[in-house]
Amino acid sequence: MYFAYVIKSQVADFYYKGHCKDVHNRLMQHNSGLTVSIRPYLPFELAYFESFLTEKEAIAREKYFKSSAGRRYLRGKLTR
Repeated sequence: MYFAYVIKSQVADFYYKGHCKDVHNRLMQHNSGLTVSIRPYLPFELAYFESFLTEKEAIAREKYFKSSAGRRYLRGKLTR
């Protein structure tokens, strides 16, 4: 099982989109500062995720989340 996920900074209006095999482990990695580019936005919380059978599908969904249509979709999901 693979996941496309969105995490939200608890200190800034910043969202990070990615894909992985274990969402909760990946969130712990982000919050431990292993991803240098997002350290200023720590800590993060899981905002949204979807599961897929293949990594290829998860990567495609992550790319969609990063598009303008995907950001509009997420805005609708995350503001409820």
